[in-house]
Amino acid sequence: MEFRKVLALRGPNMWTNYPVLEIWVHLNEWKDTPSTDVPGFADRLMAWLPTMIEHRCGIGERGGFFQRLRTGTYLAHILEHVSIELQILAGYPVDFGRAREWLGDGYYKVAIEFIEEDVCRAAIETARELIMAALHDKPFDVQAEVRKLRELGQRVQLGPSTRSIVNAAQARGIPIRRLNTGSLVQLGHGTKQRRICAAQTDRTGAVAEEIAQDKDLTRSLLRSAGVPVPEGRPVESADDAWEAAEEISGPVVVKPQYGSQGRGVATNLTTREQVVAAFDAASRESSYIMVERFAPGSDYRVLVIGGKVIAASRREPAHVIGDGKHSITELVELINTDPRRGDDHSTSLSKIVLDQIALGVLAEQNYTPGSVPALGVKVLCRRNANLSTGGSAEDVTDLVHPEVASRCIDAARVVGLDICGVDVVAVDISRPLEEQGGVIVEVNASPGLRMHLEPSSGKPRAVGEAIIDSMFAPGDNARIPLVAVTGTNGKTTTVRFIAHMLGLNGRTVGMTCTDGIYVGRRRIDTGDCAGPQSAANVLMNPNVEAAVLETARGGILRAGLGFDRCDVAVVTNIADGDHLGVSGIETPEQIAMVKRTIVDVVHKQGYAVLKADDPLCAQMVEYGDGMKIFFCRDPEHEVIQNFRKQGGRCVIVRENAIVAAEGDREEVILSLDRVPLTLGGRVGFQVENALATVGAAWGLGLSRETIRLGLETFSGDMGQVPGRFNLLEINGAKVIVDYGHNPSALQAMIESIKLFPAARRLAVYSAAGDRRDIDMIRQGEMLAAEFDHVVLYEDHYLRGRQQGEIIKLFRKGMEATKRNVEVTEIQGAVKAVETALDMLRPGDLLLCQADVIDETVNFLKQYLSARQTGLEPRVVEPLATPLPETVVYATESID
Repeated sequence: MEFRKVLALRGPNMWTNYPVLEIWVHLNEWKDTPSTDVPGFADRLMAWLPTMIEHRCGIGERGGFFQRLRTGTYLAHILEHVSIELQILAGYPVDFGRAREWLGDGYYKVAIEFIEEDVCRAAIETARELIMAALHDKPFDVQAEVRKLRELGQRVQLGPSTRSIVNAAQARGIPIRRLNTGSLVQLGHGTKQRRICAAQTDRTGAVAEEIAQDKDLTRSLLRSAGVPVPEGRPVESADDAWEAAEEISGPVVVKPQYGSQGRGVATNLTTREQVVAAFDAASRESSYIMVERFAPGSDYRVLVIGGKVIAASRREPAHVIGDGKHSITELVELINTDPRRGDDHSTSLSKIVLDQIALGVLAEQNYTPGSVPALGVKVLCRRNANLSTGGSAEDVTDLVHPEVASRCIDAARVVGLDICGVDVVAVDISRPLEEQGGVIVEVNASPGLRMHLEPSSGKPRAVGEAIIDSMFAPGDNARIPLVAVTGTNGKTTTVRFIAHMLGLNGRTVGMTCTDGIYVGRRRIDTGDCAGPQSAANVLMNPNVEAAVLETARGGILRAGLGFDRCDVAVVTNIADGDHLGVSGIETPEQIAMVKRTIVDVVHKQGYAVLKADDPLCAQMVEYGDGMKIFFCRDPEHEVIQNFRKQGGRCVIVRENAIVAAEGDREEVILSLDRVPLTLGGRVGFQVENALATVGAAWGLGLSRETIRLGLETFSGDMGQVPGRFNLLEINGAKVIVDYGHNPSALQAMIESIKLFPAARRLAVYSAAGDRRDIDMIRQGEMLAAEFDHVVLYEDHYLRGRQQGEIIKLFRKGMEATKRNVEVTEIQGAVKAVETALDMLRPGDLLLCQADVIDETVNFLKQYLSARQTGLEPRVVEPLATPLPETVVYATESID
């Protein structure tokens, strides 16, 4: 069983809206082996993983998967279920999986849901080892492997504090993105985003955090605000520490002046030996040590969020209770078997460690690790009650006296913390501090939340929700308007057109497309940026107020979507599809399934905008929770008519005008004579791009005035939409620069250039090497049928082809037409364009395919500049119809 490739589809994908690992599996010699063909195999699996009886599988009832094992099922299906079960046993309750044959001959694609990617990756490897052990009747320690998965999860997952905030955000529909392997998380998109790092927010001031770190400064500031604090001072040596203790004249605490999580803290010290030892221990944590009066009573942690007390816990130091049988070491080992206790902060409790500090505390009580305490005797392993050193906590939120709460709020306010853990020492938290000698001993930035989330006893508190409520206004889901656009052709023009309309209202629009990433009018990245990482980059940009994202097939297949949901999804077309034969996608129907992913994630109040006269697009009306808008040039199309009878929205053309229809009602938006991109309505594919754009704008709730203004002002010049039906005149010849490189795009282009009479028609053309032979041959046939001279070239995108192979396939198609066509073969896109330009005569028309848009456009600018005769290239005016400076048509991106 070989894993040929493992893809992490972290966003919604063609399998599901959950993150999944997609494993490309080759079964080698086991390709024809069902579970029943190996004696004892099924029995071993069921014995090793008896909890898989809960897997209902396709049978739909408990024990369904076991039934499949007994009657015979294939190994890829078994890999799916074992991988899921191992994650469940490790503490990650996933339940989605699929296994599908792919390409035949033992190849499968297996999709496994994950919560923690690294754990899932380890689980699929463990699952493979387990299955192979069962096949070969070899031993396998399931429990040991599950422990490894749990330990891995504890290392890589968000800690409980951060996780509680993230869970609260997700419950409110706020999108989240983990920004590093630690606890830094973005909540929300664009200008609405906020960030957290554990229990710190982006509003937690650096000055406040610095103050909280300095225990002596904190104490001084609190005293000045009338908050009760213990007497004390910084010390420079062990002798100075003892002098400070004598000045205080009573039990003292020795602790680092700058510290956290209770490290180096020793309490209730009365002798010189204790103070000196504590000073030495604290010195290992910090160079700055302080001594302060020990306050009797219990150790409380009060959590203040946004100026309110949200939770409080009484903390108990790490300890064991004797049973008269076991040593202290053994008692600690028994306590540490509690699954709530872990080696770090990822679990609700931490393990007790018998380190040097613990040994010192034991010695003060006349114990050693080997001592056997009597039944019921409590033995401390720490003086401080921090959970990070093995302590426990009891919820006492409902007992906090209002005056105590007020002092804690004062403490947080004085230091300047929006989220603050206030350490209180008092005999009784239900009485004012002043009347019992209680004090506030520390104020903590980024306080741990696990004692409030999973107290050892008492009621858990919704502290994550409280933090989210303090960061976001009620009902705010921290999302910006988001439009996703996909399809075979027309994506980039539609993306740019929608972004143009959104920008008319003064919004800063983030846009991704084949040409790069744009924020407002600034291009911040170049190249093909139609994938999920580019989408994520836009949504992370704090300047972006709305996003329009080109969403290409390749990115969806490779990593899923770069967002979890959208307001509007536009599918421009599917037609005959493109990129067939790549990544196991063999048919237009499969392409449609991939591109439908953006329809699946439209929220209930949003809209999917679909091409009515494209059957594969029209079928998408059945998918997703969002509402639908159809667009079509033909107002009488059956899909349009039926949808309108249901009261649905449609964008159509009637009497050469764009019309918004809803049920029986129709409203003229704008005459196509006033939409420059469409050449007065003559360029059909540009009309469709305009209709799709109007549909998206309607779904977003833009005003009619804004939509009309956008239609009138999107001129599609070379600077705005380069390489898409850019129409120029050079030395009396018409030159169209376009990026189209698939049969449907070429067919649309051929239909459009018939608007331009020409003495000769020339073309510069190529295709990416990952297209099917049949598609290249077909394009060769189309070129030979419509052009008099074709310059074929190869350059950047051989993609596995041998040099010259692409040109040969085009030649094969051209020869099949038996039409006399001149052909020139060139290596290099720019050289091919230059060669064709040198061939031009007045009255000719040249279709110039842009292989790499920036490269081709920049060359043309240089070419024009070098050959100027004192006049700028003038705008073409075919059929006496005024044109914008440039006309643009978007085709499939190289994704």
